Amino acid sequence: MQPVKILEHLPNLPLSKHKGKDLLRIDEFNGTELMELLQLAAHIKQLQKHGQPFQPLQGKTLGMIFDKASTRTRVSFEVGMYQLGGMGMFLSGKELQLGRGEPISDTAKVLSRYVDAVMIRTFSHSYVEELAQHASIPIINGLTDLYHPCQALADMLTIWEHKGKLKGIKLAYVGDGNNVANSLVLAAVLLGLDVRVATPAGYEMESSIVQKAQQYALESGGKLLLTHDVTEAVAGADAVYTDVWTSMGFEEENEVRMKAFAQYQVNEQLVAHADSDYLFLHCLPAHRGEEVTAGVIDGPRSFIFDQAENRLHAQKAILAALV
Repeated sequence: MQPVKILEHLPNLPLSKHKGKDLLRIDEFNGTELMELLQLAAHIKQLQKHGQPFQPLQGKTLGMIFDKASTRTRVSFEVGMYQLGGMGMFLSGKELQLGRGEPISDTAKVLSRYVDAVMIRTFSHSYVEELAQHASIPIINGLTDLYHPCQALADMLTIWEHKGKLKGIKLAYVGDGNNVANSLVLAAVLLGLDVRVATPAGYEMESSIVQKAQQYALESGGKLLLTHDVTEAVAGADAVYTDVWTSMGFEEENEVRMKAFAQYQVNEQLVAHADSDYLFLHCLPAHRGEEVTAGVIDGPRSFIFDQAENRLHAQKAILAALV
């Protein structure tokens, strides 16, 4: 299946509209603004596919702080900055003075004098909020224990490409109510999707995030269903999404989680309840035989590598807009 061609011309989106803004949570942008970012990402992707340069960030530098291991986030941001005409600089959190106890506020102020933006991938969301509070440059959340906004934007881009629309699309998320689920659900309801989330008891999304998502759904015309019944969530779904059962930082819970999530595997029997033209999505890395069977993730309805590629294009749109 070939992605639909979305745009013929450059969208009329002034890149200065969000200049200097942070991206700590996906809902710092409303539904209209998210759609504008998706349009920009789609156009940047088309330019790249046709070998046409788009380099609004010449001479700009992105500092990239990593406290967590990364494949897609590091490579996509570093390559994205290069393709936009700038440079990405890898900074290990352990090797910065932060690792020796320098206050976050001091680091934020120093980096603001050196680079044009910071992307950080770390554990505590409050850490990122404090960094943004003291920095005078855009701070981009590359992942925290609470949110993963860049992933959510790539997810929406992938669904839009392959379904030709977002509003009214039935999206089922099965598994842990984690950072990926939080950002995915917020983005989806802001854009008017019909979202169904199936989690085991005790692993639901945080209530404060659910409350926000419910309010956004009312405003956008979207829908949000929370359930423990995987079949109810997946029935008639246009897209089925899952993530690992044990995220980074929760490894000590792995044995308990394996038992709790045993009935939440996305397998051939479960996806038989979805629409016949469904998309299977996963943020990766994946554990075949745990949260998803090899037959599903490597099957003809899997679009995980389009989804992974779209991290690059979505993040280039974020960088172009904020920096």
